[in-house]
Amino acid sequence: MALPSMADPLVQVTLATGATVGVTDSGGDGPVIVFSHGLLMDHTMFAPQVDALRDGYRVVTWDERGHGEAEHDEPWSYWDSADDVLALLDHLGVERAVLAGMSQGGFLSLRAALRAPERVRGLVLIDTQAGVEDPEIVPLYLGMAEAWAADGPAQETLDFAAAAILGPRADDESWKAHWAGLPPHRAPQMMHPLVTRDDLTDRLGEIACPALVIHGDADASIPVSKAEDLVAGLPGAEPLVLIAGAGHAANLTFPEPVNAAIRSFLDDLA
Repeated sequence: MALPSMADPLVQVTLATGATVGVTDSGGDGPVIVFSHGLLMDHTMFAPQVDALRDGYRVVTWDERGHGEAEHDEPWSYWDSADDVLALLDHLGVERAVLAGMSQGGFLSLRAALRAPERVRGLVLIDTQAGVEDPEIVPLYLGMAEAWAADGPAQETLDFAAAAILGPRADDESWKAHWAGLPPHRAPQMMHPLVTRDDLTDRLGEIACPALVIHGDADASIPVSKAEDLVAGLPGAEPLVLIAGAGHAANLTFPEPVNAAIRSFLDDLA
C-alpha cells in the first residue's frame, strides 16, 4: 500500500489562532466536511475519503500542529487544535461543517463540538474515544518520543507505530519510511497533547449533533469498548459501525466500507 496521493494542492494557511497549517480544499458548493488526521499522520491519510466524497461534498483536509507541513514550536493541547479547526472554518468562510476525525482528529473534533456547537453540523468519529491514555503505557510513549528526538526512530519504534496505526496491514513500508523522515524534534511535541489530554466522557451528553462512530474491530490502540462508550454517551449517535478486520486507521486500510458509512450518514444529513 503506497502512500496516498491527493488530487488537491496543499496550501499553507496562518489561522487566527496563530497556527500555520496545511490545507486542501476540493471546493464546490456542497456541504462541507473537514477531516482531521491521527497522531504521526497527515492530511494524505484521507485521500480515499476525498476521492469518494468530492462529487457531492466540499471536502477539506489539513495538517494539524506539528504534523505534515504544519511546523509548530510552542506546546499545544487538543483544545488548541479544536480552536484551529474552528478558525479554519472562519478562514474558509464556512459557517457550519461536519467534522470528521481519526483518533487524535476525533479528540479535537469532540472538543470543537463542545467549544462551538453551533458550528458543528455533525461528527464522524473514526477509531477514537472520549477518554485518556492508559496510565501504564504513558511512560512507554514518552520514552519512545524522547529517544526518537535524540537519536531518530529505531526500527522497533517504526514497527510499533505501524502495528498501532495500520494494524493487520502493519507490513506497509511506505508509512514507516515516511515516519523515519519526520523531523525528530517533533516526536515529543506530538506526544505531549496525547498523554496530557483531559477526559471528556462525562461531557458527551452536551454534544447534541448527529454523530457517526466507526471503529475497526481489530484496533489494538483503542479498544472497541471505547467506541461503544461514545455511542452510549452521544445523544445523537447512530449505531456503531464496526469494520471487520480493520485496525486503528480503518479509513486508510479499509476505505470502502468506511466511505459507504460516511456517505450514508452525510446523505441523511442533507
